[in-house]
Amino acid sequence: MFKIAISAIALSLALAGCSPAPQPTAVGQPVVASTAAQHSAATQQDSAWWDEAIFYQIWPRSFYDSSGDGHGDFNGMTVKLPYLQELGVNALWLTPMFEAPSYHGYDFTEFYQVESDYGTMAEFEAFIQAADAKGMKVILDLVINHISSEHEWFMRSAAGEPPYKNYFIWRDDMPAAGSGWGHAWNDNDKPDAVWHWNETRQQYYYAAFGASQPDVNLEHPDVVAEMEKMAKFWLDKGVAGFRLDAVRFAMEGGPDAQADTADTIAYWQSFNQFVKSVNPEAYLVGEAWVDIPVAARYYGDGKGLDQGFDFEVGYKILGLLQQDVGGEAQFGTMQSNQLQVADAAVLLENVQQRIDSEAPLSFFAPFLTNHDQERVAFQLKQHDAKAKLAAAMLFSSPGTPYIYYGEEIGLTQDRSGHDVYKRAPMLWDNSQQGGFTTNTQSWVEQLELFGEGFPNWWPDFLAKQLQAGDRSVTAQQAQPDSIWQLYKFLIARKKQRPELGTAGSYQVSQLSNGVVQITRELNNSKSVFVLNLSDSARDISAINRKGLNPGWAFDLDGNTLAAFGLLVLQSTP
Repeated sequence: MFKIAISAIALSLALAGCSPAPQPTAVGQPVVASTAAQHSAATQQDSAWWDEAIFYQIWPRSFYDSSGDGHGDFNGMTVKLPYLQELGVNALWLTPMFEAPSYHGYDFTEFYQVESDYGTMAEFEAFIQAADAKGMKVILDLVINHISSEHEWFMRSAAGEPPYKNYFIWRDDMPAAGSGWGHAWNDNDKPDAVWHWNETRQQYYYAAFGASQPDVNLEHPDVVAEMEKMAKFWLDKGVAGFRLDAVRFAMEGGPDAQADTADTIAYWQSFNQFVKSVNPEAYLVGEAWVDIPVAARYYGDGKGLDQGFDFEVGYKILGLLQQDVGGEAQFGTMQSNQLQVADAAVLLENVQQRIDSEAPLSFFAPFLTNHDQERVAFQLKQHDAKAKLAAAMLFSSPGTPYIYYGEEIGLTQDRSGHDVYKRAPMLWDNSQQGGFTTNTQSWVEQLELFGEGFPNWWPDFLAKQLQAGDRSVTAQQAQPDSIWQLYKFLIARKKQRPELGTAGSYQVSQLSNGVVQITRELNNSKSVFVLNLSDSARDISAINRKGLNPGWAFDLDGNTLAAFGLLVLQSTP
């Protein structure tokens, strides 16, 4: 039996802060490393609310349309709060819901107005209050790096009006090719990708994400003050914090310093200090789409962001389930070889990387995919058993998990390409438009939103989904062993089982027959996830089940685990 393991050392060593590095071993021998040295039971008791949260990411335009105009809205989210409560999540992340010219909203034109397609401010406030009444925190997607070129600030800056004149980054000439300017996330030497001509001002302005989204000048004290004022406005409305978009690119320091600069780290520390002065329990999580050692810098010795996303864990989990498929990160600099995985050692490598970083284990929030990535079901070719294994690996990993809407029902997408395919309407039932809207058309059929020549792909895709009939909420809830039922089970266990927090040990063992065992343990509480990563049934008699009770065991027949089967075992509480 080939076995690789990663585990926590004794609690006494953890309390003493001892964290030995893994020692080289011969093939076939266990490899042991610490995952608990940074946390203790006492720390767990004093943890912040986000350490115990299970987040659900909502794309508001696609969640539920209550008004019949084809666009999801605030009242629709309010209507679906009982669904989210039944699923078990206790925190929600809303992608941009400020007024914007685009369908996606990452190019605000207003900081203090809600997106009119979603409803009124009063309806937004009612949603926040209704979520709070059900014990759910709500965070908003906040873009501080850039705003819309249609924003009043930019138009007045282009006109040279004080005090807006230097609210953005301007220069007289286009940098020369070979100067090093270009998109910071793919080392491409194309100055015209980030420097754009403005006819009014007769100058070039810096916009890392395209001409329609100019970067604000965060060295300008007025801009800094405006961003803080805006954050306070929404915190006063009752939101629990913010997901911060593109945190790596806040402040540029020249062609060789367009990301992760010292000034950028310092800015977020200052912003966090202000946010905590408004509400000490407010939460900031950053999108640093980059390798773990760099992402950890945003912890800032405890003065920076509260959490950052672990972008690597999803790649590794999905790579285990589709080993012949690679991919490329967007707006990040992750190494492509991280997408090519061979065995479950990548899971323990991921956790060990988090431990070895300059941030604590609790800083990292794992997830499978988000709105910028192809959906899990699409990547796995709608193989539901594999989707369940992905969910199990996510929820067995330490940290605050995030779920992208629809992952819990195996929601897929029509094709690769445009981002709208990843952000299409939720399917609630098998009625017209999947129960998303009473309108005969949903927003994804408003082709003018996506540019000239965009195909009307939705009717055929929807028809196939409704004909299959297995990827709606109603269908999934009716099946005792569905993806939805597993997510509900895993969420409940994550909230109930202390070993599934960051204080619990983390062990991964892979048997020679392809069976993987993930063990989480804290004091006398233990959870074991047994996963068959092969396409044929496997014997699991070597798994020690003494003192453990099956929680999820649909794929088990005696000592045989079905192909791509999952077994979850737990000690008696």
